[in-house]
Amino acid sequence: MSPRTVSVRLLACIAPCAVLPAAPAAAQSGTQKSDEPVIVVTGVGLPDTPAIPAYDTVVLTRDTLVSTASGRIEDALGSVAGFQQFRRSDSRSSNPSAQGVTLRALGGNASSRAQVLLDGVPMADPFFGYIPLSAIVPERLASARVTRGGGSGPFGAGALAGTIELTSADADALGLVSGQLLASGRGDTEASATIARRLGSGFAVLSGRWDRGDGFWTTPAAQRVPASVRAGYDSWSVQLRAAAPLNDTIELQARGLAFHDVRTLRFAGADTSMEGSDASLRLVGRGEWQFDLLGYVQARNFTNVVVSSSSFVPTLDQRNTPATGIGGKFELRPPTGEANVLRLGIDYRKSSGELFENAISTVTGAITQRRNAGGVNTDLGLFAENDLTLGMVTLTAGARADRYTIRDGFYVARNAAGLPVSDSAYPDRSGWEGSFRGGAVARLGAGLRLRAAGYTGLRLPTLNELYRPFTVFPVVTQANAALRNERLVGYEAGIDYAPSPAVDLSLTGFDNRVKHAVANVTLGPNLRERQNIDAIHARGIEASAQVRRAQFSLAGSLAYTDAAARGSGAAAALDGNRPAQTPRWAASSTLSWRPAANAVVAATLRHVGAQFEDDLETDVLPAATTIDLFAQVPVGGRLALVLRGENLTDETVITRNQGGSIDLGAPRTLWAGIKLGL
Repeated sequence: MSPRTVSVRLLACIAPCAVLPAAPAAAQSGTQKSDEPVIVVTGVGLPDTPAIPAYDTVVLTRDTLVSTASGRIEDALGSVAGFQQFRRSDSRSSNPSAQGVTLRALGGNASSRAQVLLDGVPMADPFFGYIPLSAIVPERLASARVTRGGGSGPFGAGALAGTIELTSADADALGLVSGQLLASGRGDTEASATIARRLGSGFAVLSGRWDRGDGFWTTPAAQRVPASVRAGYDSWSVQLRAAAPLNDTIELQARGLAFHDVRTLRFAGADTSMEGSDASLRLVGRGEWQFDLLGYVQARNFTNVVVSSSSFVPTLDQRNTPATGIGGKFELRPPTGEANVLRLGIDYRKSSGELFENAISTVTGAITQRRNAGGVNTDLGLFAENDLTLGMVTLTAGARADRYTIRDGFYVARNAAGLPVSDSAYPDRSGWEGSFRGGAVARLGAGLRLRAAGYTGLRLPTLNELYRPFTVFPVVTQANAALRNERLVGYEAGIDYAPSPAVDLSLTGFDNRVKHAVANVTLGPNLRERQNIDAIHARGIEASAQVRRAQFSLAGSLAYTDAAARGSGAAAALDGNRPAQTPRWAASSTLSWRPAANAVVAATLRHVGAQFEDDLETDVLPAATTIDLFAQVPVGGRLALVLRGENLTDETVITRNQGGSIDLGAPRTLWAGIKLGL
């Protein structure tokens, strides 16, 4: 059953939650008795704990998320310096499997080392670990909280570099009907629509978005051949979300998401697709004994055709990669006094999947080999965390134990006649891993706050890293079924200063080390293998500032990271090198002007420092500085004119450089359109 078929069934299952239950008759008639409780459905999880400020945390508001030049979530998150994907290209022109998200220059390969949660649900693909960025629509969100570092804690295994918590907007924030329609100067279009309605004491939201276009040239003019094409894309996503009270303290939330994305990269026929269906149910209790019970299921798929850069015909058809993610979380907060918050919980995630691909002769076009590989990873985590407030000081400490399994791994290759060329079944592995974190925050008055934290964390290698080789022609990267778990040890300290609501300054110093980091290690010309290197060690500073005065505001973020790979044995050649695709400097600054209600003009200056394509620092990706513009001008009623400009100076942004074969990021792109609902 395809994810597209599953999506229809999942949404159909969740749809009834959009209409149940209705408010009591008294509330509907406007004659609610004074002694009856007022039920407020929020659609979010449990309230924040007092120790959140102990870690390096940045919150992006809805206004920030919906006012980017590209209209894409990765652009919005890019305002937090240190956020990065594996490559600089966005979700219109990158291979989805390269959309791994990380923070603090703790990358080195395409897997996500930051945990991305949407309404509490991990969004990482069960097989690859990438984030389906085109399915996460900024206008559906209320906020994004980015915690750099912080260890796994109650967020589940995988949060080595930090956690990105995305929260969907409710009906009040979205309005009854809203949407927008924009077109670029190249003829690309972006269309979205949302219907959000209060139903009794609950609400339901149905939203959709469709992006399509012929895209831009990722190949420099001097390297184009007759087979070269623009980076065309066609993606859609639909989300249904509902929340309803079961009584005056317990709230039921449901969400269904379906998405499909097709892209063409570099050459005609080099088509890539991803699709998926997610469904989740959540019970949130806000009584004396607070709890959060969450369950979810994900069905995903990925396809990719690799085209030769010399003969321009297909060499590999990754025709099917079905994967399933199943998981859940239960968190309990017993009453322990006003000055204390105790969190006890358990979480579970099972990731299963396999790939089916065909190797193709560049001469005859016939299939020369059929390959099949896959496996199952599971993680069961137990966690406890306690926050204690003593006057102006809040102390926090937590422990986590993970029981993991890596099992049923296999790789089979057969020739054109169906005879086995390779048939490997890998031994099952399992074990326990412990993680800890703790910190303190001192509120010294006059808006001054000091904080410090230490933490450890865990990430299992993905099924992709363990079992799937891949090719970015002409470079072949081999899988490695013997990969070990990654382990993080980190420390940080910082100072926050907010003397008034108009000024908010922050500075953090950190030292993070990922032991047994998985990296793409060069073995020879055009050959790499995923291996555990000794470590990736990243030290640096992160600074942010927000200043508001009358109609103007300035928000800035800066990260400097001294990151180095530590390798021995086969990986000795990369020892001391900066990890692949990680810049030393990253900065972002946005100046906004809001002359009237619902009117805004915002200009964003963004800089990404030089970085290297590979682990041996052979090919450089030069530094790039871009300027973006966003403007929203009300024209009457609930309508507004929207103007957007990406990369206004037409900076050359190199996203890939393999021996001089280059890909480019988005050039100057101008958008115009209308928006309904302010």
